[in-house]
Amino acid sequence: MRDIRRFHGMRSRLAAALGVAVIASAAFTVQGDTAVMPKTKIPVFKDVQAQAKEFIGYSDSILLTPEQEKIKEEVLSSIPAPCCKKFSALTCCCACNMAKTTWGLTNVMLTRHGADAKQLRAAVQEWFRVINPGGFTGDACFKGGCGRPFAKNGCGGMDKDRLVF
Repeated sequence: MRDIRRFHGMRSRLAAALGVAVIASAAFTVQGDTAVMPKTKIPVFKDVQAQAKEFIGYSDSILLTPEQEKIKEEVLSSIPAPCCKKFSALTCCCACNMAKTTWGLTNVMLTRHGADAKQLRAAVQEWFRVINPGGFTGDACFKGGCGRPFAKNGCGGMDKDRLVF
């Protein structure tokens, strides 16, 4: 038992040292070492800063199966990128922090929560609504918005290690 506690303590210290949130949101519950959401619900977004970091991590760390990739492409290619509506949420015009959060949210919804296309679309649209309740103009990338916070019609920065809030 002591070895298990020591392992979890080391894992927490390592995560803190790396700036990684072990549990980033109340929308997730813990089962073992994995943060999970109920499969049938859209996540509850309450802590944009923590969840943005969490989702960016998922964009880099979760690999999709070909079937999951197909759902991701279908859904995200039909949603305009909030920061640059000339592009879809799948491609965006660049790999800004907003795009990375979207891709990470998509990855975790598909792999760990078994989302279908309808649930995935709803989750992505809700994420966009929560990160900027006032809505996006769709031209932030072309009008100096790359360095602005999401809530101010921006991309949240371009560097995953320096999110702008």
